[in-house]
Amino acid sequence: MTEPLDVASLVRPDSVHRRLYTDPAIFDLEMQRIFERAWIFVGHDSQVPEAGDYYHTTIGRQSVIMVRGADGQVRVLYNRCPHKGAQLVGDTSGNARHFRCLYHGWVFDTEGRNKVIPLEKGYDGSPIGKGKPCADMDAVARVGNYRGFVFASLAKDGPALEAWLGGVASSIDNMVDRSPEGALEVTGGVFRYLHDSNWKFFVENLNDMMHPMVTHNSSSLTARRVADKALGKDARMPSAIEILSPFTNSYSFFDEMGLHAYPYGHGYSGGQVSIHSAYSGIPAYDALMTEAYGEERMKEIYSVNRHNTVVYPSLTLKGAIQTIRVVRPIAVDKTLVESWVLRLKGAPEELLQRSILYCNLINSSFNLVGPDDAEAYRRQQLGLMTEANDWVSMHRYLGQETPADHGGRTAIGSSDLAFRNQYAAWAQYMSAED
Repeated sequence: MTEPLDVASLVRPDSVHRRLYTDPAIFDLEMQRIFERAWIFVGHDSQVPEAGDYYHTTIGRQSVIMVRGADGQVRVLYNRCPHKGAQLVGDTSGNARHFRCLYHGWVFDTEGRNKVIPLEKGYDGSPIGKGKPCADMDAVARVGNYRGFVFASLAKDGPALEAWLGGVASSIDNMVDRSPEGALEVTGGVFRYLHDSNWKFFVENLNDMMHPMVTHNSSSLTARRVADKALGKDARMPSAIEILSPFTNSYSFFDEMGLHAYPYGHGYSGGQVSIHSAYSGIPAYDALMTEAYGEERMKEIYSVNRHNTVVYPSLTLKGAIQTIRVVRPIAVDKTLVESWVLRLKGAPEELLQRSILYCNLINSSFNLVGPDDAEAYRRQQLGLMTEANDWVSMHRYLGQETPADHGGRTAIGSSDLAFRNQYAAWAQYMSAED
């Protein structure tokens, strides 16, 4: 028999109960109280560059459409007809002059306003009719755009987007500033990778600095050894080896990267040092950045080399390699992760090709590194179903953090600070009254 749900009893300062990963009732409450209340990443505004462009996605369990209206504004609308409730678009993106329901032919403009109700006279005297709110598509409560990154919240109340981002807004800033034109655009399609595990395993793992040198021996260490044997240790390595090799750097390397944690569960690892900081330079790119920003500002932008930034709960980004991943929970033991590559507008094609290579090697469903993690998540999911110790440890370097900007804290890379911070936010969201 399932025990009654008492959220406050499931999170301790140094550990969390295994039910957080295995209980379907907790998953359902997470969708309601976290994913359908917090700011959730919807997409990048470059995915809808022109009036009428739309992109279908989800916020928690809710189907939504990100669309640019005729007025140029990006909106997020619920993907349902207000008449009988049919979804207006499938799992698609494209350009539309209007949305037409396939069932009864109601038509809406790209701002969600009703334009056509067949045989409208039949509704005389009712609240249904053009110009009446109940005949329009519903918009989500709040939409925010931070430097092209579009977030939405289904909750009417809550912090403004920029205040909510806090200390991780600088990770988005650095990604955008790496463009000579100060702008990004999504390029190509999306890699979708289904994991047989709870969504929180993936989010935790992003800034788990104790696992790479263990988990990725089969991919990273093998690639490094093969390259050293074939080319010699002093040779310049191909981009693929530059990308793969750092995943099995030493514990001291990852400790030096460090961790930052901020309110609402956000955080990042890395700073001046990360797995991205030793990539070979691209002279043509340096020249464009110097022309755009000046040499001093260019060096300042390049000096920020964060590993993973978590915008809790739904978005992770890598500014130095221009990739993002989006978390879409499906069930207590099923998680879809989407990986996207962004182009630095005005930058040489070589940078984009390196980002695509990174995403192929690390993030795609047929990559070399991701299966290592996916197997670890799967074993965690199965292991926590067993009737053994109920508690999952988050003890490392507890109480040994130092204050950081934006109300944050910082610690060495092997600290469990990132996990403790995420679960403090988890408990706060989950304890809120409906």
